Formats: sequence, C-alpha cells, structure tokens
Amino acid sequence: MAVIVTFNVPGVGPELYEACVERLTGGQGFTSPADLPVPGLLSHATGPVDGGWRVTDVWESVEAFEEFGKLLGPIITDLGYGDLRPEVTPAHKVVTR
Repeated sequence: MAVIVTFNVPGVGPELYEACVERLTGGQGFTSPADLPVPGLLSHATGPVDGGWRVTDVWESVEAFEEFGKLLGPIITDLGYGDLRPEVTPAHKVVTR
C-alpha cells in the first residue's frame, strides 16, 4: 500500500533540503524519482511553509520508504537534524500523470 510521507522542518529554508539532495545523489541533482539510489518513490514535492520547509513524498510502500530512510537518516543526523521524524500515513488514492 502506498504511503504519504511528510517532513515539516521548522526554522529552515531550502539549504537543508539541497544539502540532503546533494549527498543522496552524489551531486547529480534530483529531477526524477530514478535519480534516487533506491526505488519506490512515486511523487515528490517540496517548498516553503510558514516558518520552515516541507517535503511531501508518496512512496509505493512503507518498506520502500524505510529503505530510503536508511540512507536519509544518517545524512539528516550529520546535518544536525537527527531528531527529525516524518509523518507517515496510508494513501487512500494515488493518481499520477
């Protein structure tokens, strides 16, 4: 079952996000789910919210997200945000183009 994963990070802007992307992709950038080193990402959106930054993903399963988390977790910890926890909810419906 697909899951919606949301990270809300108060007090930061795009710099933290871009630093994570840089490390996850080895500096290659991120314009497609295929750019990530693990499969399973269906959609990705990110942007500023009042007082911080939000990342919202849809993963094909909680297991796929957990595999990604094994890579992302150490990066976030290294950047000083080790206590950051996403909200993970089951998706009722996922529509893609």
